[in-house]
Amino acid sequence: MAYKYDSHLSLRSGTYYFVRRVPSDLINHYRSSRISYSLRTRSVRLASSRARVAADKLDDYWYHLRVQTSEIPALHLLHEKPKPLVELEDDLGPTLSEALGVYLGLKGKDKVITFHRAAQRAIGYLIKACGDQHLCSYTRRDANTFRDALVDRKLSGSSITRNLNSVTSVMNFAASEYGVTLVNPFSGIFYDRKAGTSERLPVPPEAMVKIKHECVSLDDDMRWLVALISDTGLRLAEATGLLKADLMIEGKTPFVSIRQHDWKRLKTGGSEREVPLVGASLWAAQRILAAECDSQFAFPRYNKTSTTNANSASAALNKWLKQYVPLKCTIHSFRHSMRDRLRAVECPSEIVDQIGGWVAGSVGQGYRQGYPLEVTYKWMKKSDK
Repeated sequence: MAYKYDSHLSLRSGTYYFVRRVPSDLINHYRSSRISYSLRTRSVRLASSRARVAADKLDDYWYHLRVQTSEIPALHLLHEKPKPLVELEDDLGPTLSEALGVYLGLKGKDKVITFHRAAQRAIGYLIKACGDQHLCSYTRRDANTFRDALVDRKLSGSSITRNLNSVTSVMNFAASEYGVTLVNPFSGIFYDRKAGTSERLPVPPEAMVKIKHECVSLDDDMRWLVALISDTGLRLAEATGLLKADLMIEGKTPFVSIRQHDWKRLKTGGSEREVPLVGASLWAAQRILAAECDSQFAFPRYNKTSTTNANSASAALNKWLKQYVPLKCTIHSFRHSMRDRLRAVECPSEIVDQIGGWVAGSVGQGYRQGYPLEVTYKWMKKSDK
């Protein structure tokens, strides 16, 4: 029999309650003819989901009670009432697929499509390997099975980490929303984190000189992008999604403003920053602003849709760079080079993190407005010598 779960909801002082009448044939098992308790939420969507879980568990429990009473002759003559096979207090939480829905519906709001895809992919892998169980039904054996399934897929250590992190986040978030006590079995799983990964090397100094020379010689938008990254250490996605208005070349301290746009999300909270323009990056900014182009974007070819196409830029630039750099060097290697260059001039680590938009190394570093542009510009000039 199908139920309309909204009929089990009652709103009291802004909070939803689960309400359901006890069937007449089971009324002798209860002290009241009606079940009523708080669902601990003000969200009708979440309340409906919790009501569905509660109603399904009650149906299952009542089925077992009916089986018990129907299979034992003369049960009404017994002094003691039958004990239930399933305790209502044993809350196993929502199923994994329900947890994913809650996670994406709440935490995934306004997030980019890649956030949703990553969670859906990881949960899909887990359901295929271990089934769509209730959260508290998963065991360490299931976690190990899931890990082995990821290894069998030939995923790299970093990819396995991302999938496990997604599963852990979904389960912990849903458990918190449903008020379920969960010891997450997917935390602390052992596997080879370096499997299938390759170390990205910095661009050698001699190759850096050659690349910058070629950028000036070819003088086109792709080379402007390489030059801009080479002396700023910007992430490729940060650079390709820039507006011309983000490039500030006037004044004593020219800089590029890294900020979030609708077409380009930032990787971390610390990614929003101002990075000084020196050397090749300043030249690139000047060429971009001097170009005769009506587009608001610094690199229009990678912004033809609603989302910046950094993958296309990566493929094209890495193909061009191969002739100038050693193996294991990519466009991302310029970020490694920038960190090494700042370290070589003894730049303080906090300033290095601020320039690169890296996560702060300590809690104390978060309690600040950041170093003035003049200070970061001084260290960037030193690293450019």
